[in-house]
Amino acid sequence: MKINKAEVSSKEKEGIKMKEVDARGLSCPEPMMLTEEAVKSEKGAIRILVTEPHQRMNVEKCARDHGREYTSTETEDGFAVVIEPQK
Repeated sequence: MKINKAEVSSKEKEGIKMKEVDARGLSCPEPMMLTEEAVKSEKGAIRILVTEPHQRMNVEKCARDHGREYTSTETEDGFAVVIEPQK
């Protein structure tokens, strides 16, 4: 598990555009369904926002299952998982 509190803001400073999926407050399996849809349709970077630790772990697993790298960040109201662009 990678957690880097500065990663999201540094990517924004680098000018990397990314799709954002706000799944905070949603019940399972909605965050996972939204993540799966975004990963399949978006080749660029994606930021997934979730509330619970188990949701973060599910998003990270989805990224791994699709061969994508990711970085997780703890936020004030949950977690942000940035899934890297497809190579």
